Amino acid sequence: MNKSDTIKKRIVIRVLALVCLIVLLIWIYWGNNSIEVSQLRIEDKLIPESLNGFTIVHISDLHNKEFGKQQENLLKKIKEAKPDLIAITGDIIDSRSTDIKKALDLIEGAIKVAPIYFVTGNHEAWAEEYKDLKKHLEQTGVIILDDNMVNILEGNTAIQLIGLADPDFTVKSDLLNEVKAMVNTKLQNMVSTEASYRILLSHRPELIDVYEKNSINLVLSGHAHGGQFRIPFIGGLIAPDQGFFPKYTEGLYRVGETKLIVSRGLGNSIIPFRINNRPELVVITLTNIKEK
Repeated sequence: MNKSDTIKKRIVIRVLALVCLIVLLIWIYWGNNSIEVSQLRIEDKLIPESLNGFTIVHISDLHNKEFGKQQENLLKKIKEAKPDLIAITGDIIDSRSTDIKKALDLIEGAIKVAPIYFVTGNHEAWAEEYKDLKKHLEQTGVIILDDNMVNILEGNTAIQLIGLADPDFTVKSDLLNEVKAMVNTKLQNMVSTEASYRILLSHRPELIDVYEKNSINLVLSGHAHGGQFRIPFIGGLIAPDQGFFPKYTEGLYRVGETKLIVSRGLGNSIIPFRINNRPELVVITLTNIKEK
């Protein structure tokens, strides 16, 4: 091979490497800005027949992310789902660089679609700006369900909707399992034995054993960011409070009689991008099944 051929070969290799890099960057950009809508049907004989087909849009971990002007791309997908209720499970702001406006653009648009029920995440607990955000949420008509419960009525039947404030508001250390003990006590004081079906909004999926212990039927959570980098056939690489190769990162899980839905969330925090892990909007349809 002469010198000219060697130079040509090097040029071809560099061009191919550049093309591959550009394709990779486009794929990563698309994978961080293209919202995936996941449809989940929850079937249970305990769901009241009058709430058959009841639709919940589950939103989590916005982290100041913006999807079009005034969140128009995200709001479009929410409207298309035609929800009866919108559940937000925390971290709509990011404590490292809080931007309340991006969160409120979502809230002010979504509240026109369906009632919003909100619980906090760790970033609301960490952010000084949460006091201002909370005031705006309440003024907009959002129901803040931190450590509280409501009954969702349909005719003569109801489901109990329970919310937990993020543990970081009150517990700064978990050396002796203080978080689990505190959450367990809160749920014992809120869970109604009269309700036929109980839905819990809680930012933290890793506390599923406590939720199951308290006879929660369905839990909606976030926090794990889908494991940040999703490895084919393995799953997520890392998640807050679960470490490497976390167990609960996306989709539907079952522990005993409790079903857990974990949203991959919409934005990023400490790690500024995702790989193989698109932002997610979860659409849940409740379905009554007859007891056999």
